[in-house]
Amino acid sequence: MKRNNLSGYRTHSPVTKKFDVFLFVLTLVTAVIGIIIIYSATRTTGSNTNVIVQSAAFCLGVGAMLFLCFFDYEQFENIVKYIYMFAVFILVLVLIFGTSGDWGAKSWIRFGSIGVQPAELAKICFVLTFSYHLSRVEERINEIRVLVGLAIHPAILMGLIMLEPDLGSVLVFVFMFACMLFVAKLSYKYIIPILVLGAGSLPLIYRFALSDYQKQRINVFFDPNIDPLGNGYNVIQSKIAVGSGQLWGKGFLQGTQNQMGYLPTKSTDFIFSVFSEEFGFVGAVIIVCLLFMLTARCFGAARRSSSAYGRYVCTGIGAMFLFHIFENVGMCIGLMPVTGIPLPFISYGGTSLLTNMVAIGLVLSVTYHNKPRPNIDVY
Repeated sequence: MKRNNLSGYRTHSPVTKKFDVFLFVLTLVTAVIGIIIIYSATRTTGSNTNVIVQSAAFCLGVGAMLFLCFFDYEQFENIVKYIYMFAVFILVLVLIFGTSGDWGAKSWIRFGSIGVQPAELAKICFVLTFSYHLSRVEERINEIRVLVGLAIHPAILMGLIMLEPDLGSVLVFVFMFACMLFVAKLSYKYIIPILVLGAGSLPLIYRFALSDYQKQRINVFFDPNIDPLGNGYNVIQSKIAVGSGQLWGKGFLQGTQNQMGYLPTKSTDFIFSVFSEEFGFVGAVIIVCLLFMLTARCFGAARRSSSAYGRYVCTGIGAMFLFHIFENVGMCIGLMPVTGIPLPFISYGGTSLLTNMVAIGLVLSVTYHNKPRPNIDVY
């Protein structure tokens, strides 16, 4: 049987392979916890729409995870050009037909009551295409011409996202890009100057590249009290919610900041604050540990991958989760600026949840197709 570029069939496919049950179950548990907390965060609205949408995305995500697990991820190498063109297309589309979200960025395409955030989908497209790019040039990674080509790859996507403008998503791309280059053994003779140059350019970026509302977010990060009833309100209320949970929390549905409506965007950006208020420091540690175990599992799959492509796919996905966790938890407790980045599997957002579960499906596929199998054709 000849290899089909678009199907999941190939000669010499595996018959039996290790299914990462731990990662699969860990993902399901974390996502279910997210649905429960979203119910608490939206209970006072008198509508279960968010819970229903999240539950529907969860069901679709489970199907996507299982499908991608048994689908040979290496088949995506045959269509990377089309995947990249799709990412560019949807990012251009949102600039033309997009609507603004809570933070003013034109980052959503809405079909009635259903909204899709193209930047989330573009992250998966980037991981799949850039991993292929890296796997083809990894032996020449430290050549200037190769590095320029690698830099252009995410620059187009990041440029389109910056036009929305969505600085938070751009930072996710930068972090994924950096982690994947590091795993590809980029020389320190480039890493150190880039870090120095990046740090030195921060004042210029603040002065010329950021919009007024983005500058205000940074100012509020250093001192929320400069605008306590405006941009600083979110951070102040979030820190109150986290702190009021103390050790064991106030109990499910008993959080005063949450239930009395003091906490803004509580089902999305500040969902961690809701969880911390109701389940306390102990609950917060548990949910962070679950997320870090999930992320560590992705990096572990990268380390065990038998192919360069699989190694970079898992690294990119792990980096995506890692940045989201640090940024979201950090902004909820006042240690990071507010960027509107959701907490993986916990924050409300059908596109975000489905994207994250698709990402886990790719990691499961890398693990499942990691070793040679008997010469039998299977799907």
